[in-house]
Amino acid sequence: MQSKVHQTQSQLTALQAVDISGQLQALRTQAVNLMQSWAEINSRLNHVSERIEDCIRRKEKNIESLRDIESRVQATSVDLEEKRAKYKDYAQSMEQSEEQYQNIQRQLNEAETAANELKLQEIHMANKLESLGRELKYHTDQDHQISQARDLHTQQIGTESGELESMLTKAAEMTESLQVQYQEKKNKEAHLTEVEQGYYQQRNEISHSDEKIKAVEKQKNTLQYQINELKDQHNNLKFRLIAISERMEVEFGVRLEDITAEHLNEDMPLDELETKVQRLRNRLENYGEINPMAIEAHEEIKVRFDNINLQRQDILSAKDSLMSTITEIEESATGQFLESFDKVRENFIEVFRSLFTDDDTCDLILLNPDDPLESEIDIIAKPKGKRPKSLSQLSGGEKTLTAIALLFALYLMKPAPFCVFDEVDAPLDDANIQKFNRIIKKFSSQSQFIIVTHNKTTMAAVDTIYGVYMEEQGVSGLSQVDFREFDETDVLALQN
Repeated sequence: MQSKVHQTQSQLTALQAVDISGQLQALRTQAVNLMQSWAEINSRLNHVSERIEDCIRRKEKNIESLRDIESRVQATSVDLEEKRAKYKDYAQSMEQSEEQYQNIQRQLNEAETAANELKLQEIHMANKLESLGRELKYHTDQDHQISQARDLHTQQIGTESGELESMLTKAAEMTESLQVQYQEKKNKEAHLTEVEQGYYQQRNEISHSDEKIKAVEKQKNTLQYQINELKDQHNNLKFRLIAISERMEVEFGVRLEDITAEHLNEDMPLDELETKVQRLRNRLENYGEINPMAIEAHEEIKVRFDNINLQRQDILSAKDSLMSTITEIEESATGQFLESFDKVRENFIEVFRSLFTDDDTCDLILLNPDDPLESEIDIIAKPKGKRPKSLSQLSGGEKTLTAIALLFALYLMKPAPFCVFDEVDAPLDDANIQKFNRIIKKFSSQSQFIIVTHNKTTMAAVDTIYGVYMEEQGVSGLSQVDFREFDETDVLALQN
């Protein structure tokens, strides 16, 4: 019995050591998946059942309307036969009435024709009478205007006759006055000739006098110019003498007033004296000016030069260090960027093909590989059967799937704990929504995805659904369903 007990205990220990939590979790996951599939199928079945019931109701309604129409058709047929009989009677009576009507109509047309001719004659006579009246009125008005114009012209003739007589009288007086003025003009012209001769003689004398005055003034100006030149020369000599005196006083300490005849060496020729002076002047110029502060200034400038040179060396060394740091940073950043770009490119190709098919092609290309940090990136997406030259030629769903593939390529580079999608599946059809849900399910083990959607297929594929509804106007409510809480028993119960 003890050996059996030990054997039983060892079997119990072995059974306890066996871990079936993984199988249990797998079964629970399978149950949840089956629950989700059942919910999706149930929603589709409900939708189909609603459509079938709607079709049945529409069929019954159409059958009732058809019966009603048939009964109306039968009633209408009986009524139509009665009306056809009445119509035959009415047609016979109408034929008789039509003959009488045509006779009366013929007589009426003849009477209307005669009446129309009389009306035309009456209108013609009325128009002729009206035109004669207008002509009479026109001639009467014209006769009245002519008589008024005649009276006005008569008055104007009388007035103009009196004015003409007064003008003739004035013309005779003016003729006599004009003759007297002509005689005065002749006398004045003769006197004017004598005066002009005296004027021209005096003008010639004045011209000769002006020429003499101009010659005197020209001589005067010449003499004044010579005097001014002499004054300028005198002033220049005076200034030169003053300058020489000041220079002698500054350079030699001798004043010009102190120089006497004893100091002058009149025996030395002027050329030799000038040569000697020039030689002495050159020697003085070669000496230059003496600066007693030159040594101190040199020391001060040397200190400043040393400081500036030291600062220059520091700046050059800092520049070299900074350039090496920049180069190192650029190399490191370029290496990290290229490494990240290659990973994102691989992820983009993998995710793109998982969303589309393995035969689809896509790529990320650097437009300027020599300068990757500043280069633009070209996105290439070519689904099977299409060769678009740009992304704008893709459909709305293909653009959305391409954008999702790029987002997940970046996401795989550095996964985030939360990802929010706001109606991303809106432009997708049913097939593409299935692909979108599969890739979300694939990456849900690494991150938690929050999806805002109105699509039933996406709702059926999630783990937890939150429904937002409005309890009353302006107040929102929230309803939660966690599909993970359902086990296999609950799934079977829901199915039943």
